[in-house]
Amino acid sequence: MNKSKFLENKANEIRKETLLIHKRAIETRVASSLSPIEVFVALYYGGVLKYDPKIPLWENRDRFVISKGHGSISMYPILADLGFFDKSELENVCKPGSFLGGIPDPIIPGYETINGSLGHGLGVASGMAVALRAKGSDASVFVLVGDGELNEGSNWEAIMFAAHHRLDNLIVIVDDNKASMLDFTKNILDTSPLSKRFEAFGFECFSVEGHDVGAVQKSLLSLKEMKTAKPKVLFAQTIKGKGVPFLETHPLSHILSLKPDEIDEIVRGIDERN
Repeated sequence: MNKSKFLENKANEIRKETLLIHKRAIETRVASSLSPIEVFVALYYGGVLKYDPKIPLWENRDRFVISKGHGSISMYPILADLGFFDKSELENVCKPGSFLGGIPDPIIPGYETINGSLGHGLGVASGMAVALRAKGSDASVFVLVGDGELNEGSNWEAIMFAAHHRLDNLIVIVDDNKASMLDFTKNILDTSPLSKRFEAFGFECFSVEGHDVGAVQKSLLSLKEMKTAKPKVLFAQTIKGKGVPFLETHPLSHILSLKPDEIDEIVRGIDERN
């Protein structure tokens, strides 16, 4: 099996597992967690990130800050599959005593930061990038933000900071799914085209079809190796609720939950395609 097909199959597997987690823990934000799956798969299975599941805080690891933490429940099956923690924990998401909550935090092996309040991950990641460079480390810092999250002003302070300090070890990934919590982003605060805004602040900007996992992998590998004396941003053009047709087009997909029979039908479709 070639690498692209492997990554595609893995993305389908993670989409299925994310839906099954939502079936067991209905409070999880399923639409937000379905849009960045290919990004997560490319990072962790595509040879992009340096990491060691046996030593989650390995000093030489690349850092990955997930600023839109609520939208990363799909990370749980990835981390379990890679050995950061036992797969049996996936049965306990949001249950009393479990370290896998509806919003992740650093108690989970493989997570770097607290990810509850939006708008802070990019600032934290920028600080990490400065510190790693000062230490002479060749580690990279990746940060995933949502396009709706970019309405938070703290992001733009971090963007100015990163550009001023020429943090070419920082790679921002925007989960550009065009939807926020209560409507499509264009109806709440239209910041398009985002690329022009990032360029004006001093970033190198790139775009990719966010559900083409092979293309995402190639883009991330290229950006990691690229030395431009500027921070970089990759706009992953995604669909909120990817794989669930009525979520893909619903302005309130962020706060909607799926019924068990709906999840079972979607999972059967994934199994049939595989």
